[in-house]
Amino acid sequence: MEQLLAAVDLGSNSFRLSIGRVELHNGHAQIYAVDRLSESVRLAAGMGADKHIAPEALERAVSTLKRFHERIEGFHPNRVRAVATNTFRVARNRSHVQAAAEAALGFPIEVISGYEEARLIFSGVSNELPPSPNRRLIIDIGGGSTEIIVGKGFQPLLLTSLYMGCVSYTDRFFADGLITEARMQSAILAARSELEGIAHQYRKIGWQECYGSSGTAKGIYAILRDNQLSSKGVTLEAMWSLKDQLIQMGRVTPENLPGIKPQRAPVLAAGLAILIAIFLELRIDSLQQGEGALRVGVLYDLLGRDSERDKREETAIQLSKRYKLDTAQAQRVKQVALTLFDQLGLPPTAENTELRRSLGWAADLHEVGLSIAHNDYHKHTAYVLQHADMPGYSRDDQSRLSLLTLGHQGKLAKLQDHQTDSETWMTLLCLRLATILMRRRESLEALPIALQRVDDGVHMHADASWLASHPLSEFSLHYECEQWQRYTPVRLSLK
Repeated sequence: MEQLLAAVDLGSNSFRLSIGRVELHNGHAQIYAVDRLSESVRLAAGMGADKHIAPEALERAVSTLKRFHERIEGFHPNRVRAVATNTFRVARNRSHVQAAAEAALGFPIEVISGYEEARLIFSGVSNELPPSPNRRLIIDIGGGSTEIIVGKGFQPLLLTSLYMGCVSYTDRFFADGLITEARMQSAILAARSELEGIAHQYRKIGWQECYGSSGTAKGIYAILRDNQLSSKGVTLEAMWSLKDQLIQMGRVTPENLPGIKPQRAPVLAAGLAILIAIFLELRIDSLQQGEGALRVGVLYDLLGRDSERDKREETAIQLSKRYKLDTAQAQRVKQVALTLFDQLGLPPTAENTELRRSLGWAADLHEVGLSIAHNDYHKHTAYVLQHADMPGYSRDDQSRLSLLTLGHQGKLAKLQDHQTDSETWMTLLCLRLATILMRRRESLEALPIALQRVDDGVHMHADASWLASHPLSEFSLHYECEQWQRYTPVRLSLK
């Protein structure tokens, strides 16, 4: 039976679905495209000054995702990954929009950081290009953000995500569709100011090949070719000519500009201004069309998660090294926490599988904050894990790790306002109990407690002789029961 994977990219301008077939060649997995769907949603255009996505924009998004659902409804949850980018990142009504989108798609949606988006874009483009020993510059101009990456092979070396995109710049400079010299110059200048702070780093690291991976870059490439403006890919000279042509037209339509897709016409001027600015600031000679981009990167990342190459595991190891953690203690806590989690017998859903993974990473990293200060170290840990660039992790992944590490010790009152389901509370319980049992930083011959999930919470069965010989631990476990009774919907009792 063939193995199919599906990736959904909820971009600020377009929503895309890619389905790939996994094949092994000489021990290496390769993904081949089976089906691709793309629809222009222009979600960013539906966001007002108050940063709320308007109902009509949400309706467009939901309608598109319902159509995507029809194509992938039979897929196992472990074979589907949906990611949302800049517009979801900045929307103030994100929770409402995300819930509606997930209901329409039928699968969880991860809101990823700009850094993670850049990493996945590079992975997608690299996997679709021929092998090369050269450094490559990848440019992806989306609807709400622009990612710029330099890397070699499959390894990104420098990543940036900037808050400028073809939809947001259209709303800012070309809202009524009219293109003038003054508006183009204003858009180019605004984009150059965004790039000014990072351009030197990119020029210093250098590259030998340059590719554009977004619909914007591909669209400009096609227009330059179809209008005989360039035979060498995208060049600055050709883009200046296209700019003059757009100004002369005043407005872009598929009828007056060969090569332009109807959904790209409204955002072309803004995308062109951003790409011109990138060429000027980074001093690019020419750009070729790249394939792959975010959705292909998501497919390969999903393939890694399904094997033993989960990027998140690698990131946790790197963070452990960076913060010089006591890995022996982390492993002790992890082993106990995962054992307790398994005792709960939660249903084997995709969500609970992810919770178990998060529990392991939280145990690996729960002492990160000690590198900052011993007092309130759990708060420092939570802050770092919430805000650090963590390749492979979505924002929701990081929020879950932050919650688990914030709550792994101290009073539970600080978590009262968190909207958390019972499974996440139970996961936190496993981590708290593991840190209590491992307080002496020594391995136990046998685990002195066992957990049993019941209707109203969790029963904790303890070895009476062990409790009698460990009065501090007994006190801590009784206190833990009081905390859970008082502050959470999960009732913990000591038997």
